[in-house]
Amino acid sequence: MRADRLVSLVLLLRRHGRLSATVLARELEVSTRTVLRDVEALSAAGVPIYAERGRHGGFALLPGFRTELTGLNHDEALALLIAGSRRGAQAFGLGSALASAMLKVVDALPEGHREIAAGAAERLLIDPETDLLARRVADEEVPGAVVAEVRRAVFAGHKLRIHYAAVDQSPKWRTVDPIGLVTVRGQGYLLATRSGADRTYRLSRIQAAEELAEPANRPDRADLDQAWRDRSARFRAGDDQVTVVVRVDPARREELVGTALAVQAEEAEPDGLLRLEVVFQDARHAEWALWQLGTDGEALAPRWLRASLRDRAAAIAARYGAS
Repeated sequence: MRADRLVSLVLLLRRHGRLSATVLARELEVSTRTVLRDVEALSAAGVPIYAERGRHGGFALLPGFRTELTGLNHDEALALLIAGSRRGAQAFGLGSALASAMLKVVDALPEGHREIAAGAAERLLIDPETDLLARRVADEEVPGAVVAEVRRAVFAGHKLRIHYAAVDQSPKWRTVDPIGLVTVRGQGYLLATRSGADRTYRLSRIQAAEELAEPANRPDRADLDQAWRDRSARFRAGDDQVTVVVRVDPARREELVGTALAVQAEEAEPDGLLRLEVVFQDARHAEWALWQLGTDGEALAPRWLRASLRDRAAAIAARYGAS
């Protein structure tokens, strides 16, 4: 939109002082002719922008020209900058819009707040791409056109058609009533209802989307935090849950409990080990959690889990014992 481009042009000049038409065109991704037209429009609107000719010339604003966000204290300004560093906007396809918005916020802050807040923001890192073990946090890629269509339907309160590929299924078209968008650890989700039943769709699995003109059947107000808690609880209470009885070294208890859905019973044994009855999401989850404990844990039941862990250990021993 031209209005956004005009604002960006002013902010670029505020930030850099003087820029040539060529540089402005590159930054704004337009032609130099468009930049000249925009400069003329800004001048006509009363923005004190002027041209300096010569080898090092360009366009600049009269000194002191700015609009400020008044009433912001240091912590409020810092909070805005920190909010702009989080990855949620990427999941919803708003990364470039967020960057542009933060540029405008920083530029419009009063001089003292701008320098202090920007300097403080450099000392804080929120949600880095890797953890201490250099494991990369996997942000999901969602086509911009898809997520933009989903956003429009959510905000407008219209029904939405999505071409969705569920796990291990071929993509199918579905018509849903969108409720809201949620991001968790860089993964975006659409909360919706379908034929009155709650549904949760991973944005990265939506291959195409179409906003419909028909109003969505949904409440006027949404409590996304509560809706996400309810759906998470139902997910954890699925039909594939597994209950495991395990003996574990007390030093590894928190690690085990931290991966389980629930602890149903716990008691100390004479040899100092703990005997726990814990619930896992499914068989794969249970086997993974017990394998992480190595010799510090022992699955006592069910028998199939003991057999699975034994077979895995035997395969590892055979692999490394061959040489």
